[in-house]
Amino acid sequence: MDVTTSPWMNEELAAFRDAVRRFVAGEVTPRQDAWRAQRHVDREVWRQAGGMGLLLADIPEEYGGAGGSFAHMAVVFEELSYAGDTAFGIHVHAIVAHYLLNQGTEEQKRRYLPRLASGEMIAAIAMSEPGAGSDLKGIATRAVRGPDGYRVSGSKTFISNGYLADLILVVAKTDPAAGARGVSLLLLETKDNPGFRVGRILDKVGQKGQDTCELFFDDAHVPLANVLGGEEGRGFAQLMTELPYERTILGVCGVAAIERALQLTVAHTRERKAFGQALIEMQNTRFVLAEIKTEATVARIFIDRCIEDMLAGRMDTVRASMAKYWISDLQCKVVDQCVQLFGGYGYMLEYPIAQMYVDARVQRIYGGANEIMKEIIARSL
Repeated sequence: MDVTTSPWMNEELAAFRDAVRRFVAGEVTPRQDAWRAQRHVDREVWRQAGGMGLLLADIPEEYGGAGGSFAHMAVVFEELSYAGDTAFGIHVHAIVAHYLLNQGTEEQKRRYLPRLASGEMIAAIAMSEPGAGSDLKGIATRAVRGPDGYRVSGSKTFISNGYLADLILVVAKTDPAAGARGVSLLLLETKDNPGFRVGRILDKVGQKGQDTCELFFDDAHVPLANVLGGEEGRGFAQLMTELPYERTILGVCGVAAIERALQLTVAHTRERKAFGQALIEMQNTRFVLAEIKTEATVARIFIDRCIEDMLAGRMDTVRASMAKYWISDLQCKVVDQCVQLFGGYGYMLEYPIAQMYVDARVQRIYGGANEIMKEIIARSL
């Protein structure tokens, strides 16, 4: 997994990568089994990561971030993926921070970003509902304005970081008669908010260490000042503007997972013998690995270009959709091929490749289903 040749890498990022890798090896990897058992990450690790400047590495220092670039966050996401982690919800946390940075008022940025950067607060974004997944226009959650703020009613599901979240960016209708223009994003604090309730941590096929939850709002309070950007009705436009960041992250994680799967499988096929020879000496094995190596290289070149586009501020919705759909499809395909080369061992969860298999499948669903990505791409033709 040599990413030092990526055109966006430099000496400073290489030193940063070493620090991230040590942190992941010392604090994240040893806790994987415990996190899967309790189905959430320890708050202590959030604070430790915040103290190292890993949570919001690409947020300006004036708002409590580390003052780096998207390349720094790409390094964090890659190292977590190289370690096989799918529990630590830094990704969603960073996405909410960018909504605040790019769409929030100055007061909102100064109130929340430093607390997110330190790990004092953990963030989630509540889009999906039992009756509305990728169809954001179909959301039913309501926010009724009153003299002391908004009263939010409704429910959300499949919410990453939902169990631990202190700050939730809630997608709600403030004007149901206005269609897409009636959607607003609200910053809801969960502490001492009696109208807010966390449901069960959902029992997923994979990614069991990630606290994905149902959320319930029964006249939950949101202050008037906590409409993102300070103006109602801009929620749908804000979502469309910020989704490329999320989808590029999914591409970054997907390529790292592909590279890890290849590395694990090459090592296994060199050690495992069948019919008197190592698996890697068999033509079928060599051809499959050759195909994966080629696809991994193409994916790396593509995501490196996407990272460069993010750094240059020219990443658009169409290319981000391409990265999300194509890389997540490829990730599932590659990991499945690798499981096959492991044979029966590939079906045992004690082997990392089996864990990667169950963790990968949701990549094609969250962040916008891949079918939606294709529709976005098709509309650009």
